[in-house]
Amino acid sequence: MLFELIVFVHEFGHFITAKKSGIQVNEFALGMGPKIFSFQKGETRYSLRLIPIGGYCAMEGEDDESDNPRAFEKAKVWKRMIVVIAGAVMNILLGFILMFVTVVQQPAYSSTTIESFPELSYSQNSGLKAGDKLLKINGTSIVSSRDISFALATSKPVEVDGSELSVFKEDCLVNLFSFLGTTLTERNEALQEGKTDVMSDEDAQAMYSEYLQIVENINKAETKEETRNIYEEGYKSLYAYTSSADAEVPAIEIKDTRTRFRVDILVERAGRQVLLEDVDFYTYVNQESGQPSVAVDFYTVPIERNFATAITESFNQTVSVGKMVWESLVGIVTGRFGLNELSGPIGAASAISQVTSQSLADNGFVEGLNTLIFMMTVITVNLGIFNMLPFPALDGGRFVMLIIEAIRKKPVSMKIQNAINASGFVILLAFMALISLKDIWQIIGG
Repeated sequence: MLFELIVFVHEFGHFITAKKSGIQVNEFALGMGPKIFSFQKGETRYSLRLIPIGGYCAMEGEDDESDNPRAFEKAKVWKRMIVVIAGAVMNILLGFILMFVTVVQQPAYSSTTIESFPELSYSQNSGLKAGDKLLKINGTSIVSSRDISFALATSKPVEVDGSELSVFKEDCLVNLFSFLGTTLTERNEALQEGKTDVMSDEDAQAMYSEYLQIVENINKAETKEETRNIYEEGYKSLYAYTSSADAEVPAIEIKDTRTRFRVDILVERAGRQVLLEDVDFYTYVNQESGQPSVAVDFYTVPIERNFATAITESFNQTVSVGKMVWESLVGIVTGRFGLNELSGPIGAASAISQVTSQSLADNGFVEGLNTLIFMMTVITVNLGIFNMLPFPALDGGRFVMLIIEAIRKKPVSMKIQNAINASGFVILLAFMALISLKDIWQIIGG
């Protein structure tokens, strides 16, 4: 049903612009295959078909010669361009509307300007500063906070020099963070068990405040020796809150290389653009996959919600989804993404079901519904952009033919157009069959 809604909107774009352009529409169908039912209204038959995948808007003279003065090929070329592109435009417009539905519910929005950093931030000791406005990450322009996540998620982890100052600082911070977290967690658990011989609230707060100062001093350190001294003295100082004995400070293991998500970031700082090279982001090992994963380790300045900011954020987020789709398509063509990372309608339906069910279970009905709406947003924008690719049998391929016609002042022969579109259609069917088999295999294999 969800796919058919998206298809309906796409085909309605063709339908309404064809009608407004005076082009005769013979049939408007939702679904493919045998008819379930249909009815005639005026010159157009409206049909619901058995297979709930796809649909079409059949215009007179669209794929064959016609003497009808209202045939598609008889309309002015600029009108046909509008009709051809209208389906994709409607999909993207639907994406904006769906995005607005989810965005307007949020209490505030995330900007692309850094407000502050958590204690365990790799990016802070790699050069980012509060007040920086992110403009590009590895060459990818940043329009919304979603672009930040996508740019980092699609970056590749690299092996960096394990003796670097920034890496040494990161390791010091991890050890301090681990000790503090373990200490305060054990304290809280002891309080819940009713124990009284535990660290007081005042000491716990003092320990945390001192930890923050140690973190700040480490981030400001200019040499490895200075960092080591701050780390060792700081560890001992924190340990003193838990015991009167001397602390055994964990040594920092220096490895030849370390795995890091490292990117180049262009920021706007104090009114001018600054390129920060080799900025590290918090890198950890994913417990499920065993592979390195990345986290956004800073907080952004919030944007107050009102009608104007809701519209702006919806637009920016829709643009970000479009960029994500486009860059994914480019990644497929260039080999950046492999076959296993592609999904067709079967895989998409399975993913929607799994993610929505998980969101419903974890966060309740409203969040589950919002997750479903967002995934529909991605799919409808995806369909719009994909259909405008200049490939035979797609709307983009037809649009290219119309551009050629406008330049030549005469149409490409229908025979040539049909041959090109037929070959493209066969390639698309073969590709979709391959992706569908892959989806089925992955579902069967869990």
